[in-house]
Parts: sequence; C-alpha cells; structure tokens
Amino acid sequence: MSFLLDCFWPWRQRGLIAQLARREVHARYRQSALGLAWVALTPLLMLGVYTLVFRHIMRVRWPGAVDESNLDFALRLYAGLAVFAFFAECVNRAPGLILEQPNLVKKVVFPIELLPWVSAASAGVGLGVSGLLLLGLNGWVHGGLPLSALALPLAWLPLLPLVLGLSWLLAGVGTYVRDVGQVLGMAMSALMFLSPIFYPVEALPEAVRAWMGLNPLAGVITDTRAVLAGAWPDWGRWALALAAHSLLALAGAWFFRRVRVGFADVV
Repeated sequence: MSFLLDCFWPWRQRGLIAQLARREVHARYRQSALGLAWVALTPLLMLGVYTLVFRHIMRVRWPGAVDESNLDFALRLYAGLAVFAFFAECVNRAPGLILEQPNLVKKVVFPIELLPWVSAASAGVGLGVSGLLLLGLNGWVHGGLPLSALALPLAWLPLLPLVLGLSWLLAGVGTYVRDVGQVLGMAMSALMFLSPIFYPVEALPEAVRAWMGLNPLAGVITDTRAVLAGAWPDWGRWALALAAHSLLALAGAWFFRRVRVGFADVV
C-alpha cells in the first residue's frame, strides 16, 4: 500500500521531482545558443511548419469552419499537436527510464518509481508553454478568452494518469526487452495521424467515429479545442477517461513493482 501511495501521491518527494525535472530541462538546452528560449520557439516553429504544409500546400480547410483565417486554422492544429507532443515525449522516453539511470538502480537508494513523474514534469514544461501560447494567441485573435478557457488544465488532467501508467508499464518491459523503443517510434507516428489533430472527430464517418473513442487522446484533444472555443468539456466522457486512465496507472504501478526486483541484474 505504501508503494502505491508513493507512486500516486509523491508529495514528500515533490522537491526531488522538481529538481530532477529542472535538471533535465536545463540539460536539454544547455549547449544551445538560445537556451531555454527553445521551449517557446519550438512550438511556434512547429505551428508555422504545419500551417504552411496543411493550409497552403495541401489546401486543407477545417470542416464546418466559415471565414477561417490562417491563424484560426493553425491554432486548431496546434491544440491537438500540443497534447500529442506531451504524450509522445513521455511515452517515447518510458522504455529507457531505467536503462538511462543505472547508478540509481545499482548504487543509490532511490525511489525509481518516481522517474515517470520526473519525465512527466519535464515534458509538462513544454505543455505549459504551449498552453500559454494557445491562450494568448486565441485571446488576441478573438479579442478575449471565454470563461470556459479556465477549464483547460482540467481538460488536460486525464493525460497525467495516462502517461504515468504507460510509463510504468513500458519502463518495466523496456528494461528487459530493448526492442520496445523501436516499436514505439513507429506506433507514435501512426497514432499522430489516427488522432483528431488534423481533423475534428465530427468529420469522420459515423462508423469510424465510434472507434475513435478507443483513442485515449481523442477526448482530450476535442475538449482542448472546445474550451478555447467557448464550450465546456463533455464531463461524462471526461470522468470516464479519468477513471479508465487511473485504472491503467494502477495496473502500471503494480506491474512495475513486480518486475523491478530484477532491474539491477540487467542494466
């Protein structure tokens, strides 16, 4: 029980998590000339590239949008890309979380179950910057933000147990099976186009739309766009997703605890 409490409510270790996440963020940009400015520049550059490709080269129009400006189109895309980027960063890193920290496993008494929290906190910096950009640009384009924009953090809340659960599962498997990371790269590429990033769920045929409910990112992306447009999240779907992702996190933590005993022998 204490192990699960440490996994799901690491309040006593919050300082350690923040310190390690801060170190990861600084290490990522330490050698670059612009440093931490890349945290904001990267999403802006992504926004420009995807807008150029989908809006001006492929001539994509958002279904149902009337008199849509280039920036409106870009922000709809970016609402989905911000969610996916956070998810993909956490999941892609998960198989190597233990392999990248052999000293923490072999030589230091360290609660390695916190490593997914560190990964999520590090990726959360980029998500937070993306959220500020989304709010700021939407407010600028539309002359203000709707009251529902206050629910943006709630719309993103189901992402946390989702990435934690998958990280514990993938870290446990990836420590023993080194091919997991290679498979995940292909899976993330497919998931990006199978998620409603470049199109709304409503644009899909009814039969396909039902299957989209199996995509854990679909509801989060849809709710992100909804709160920025003045609507509230679908609270029933939101509660169901939060409960399902919490069960996944519970299963992931249980699995991680069972397999961690052999980590020191394989890293």
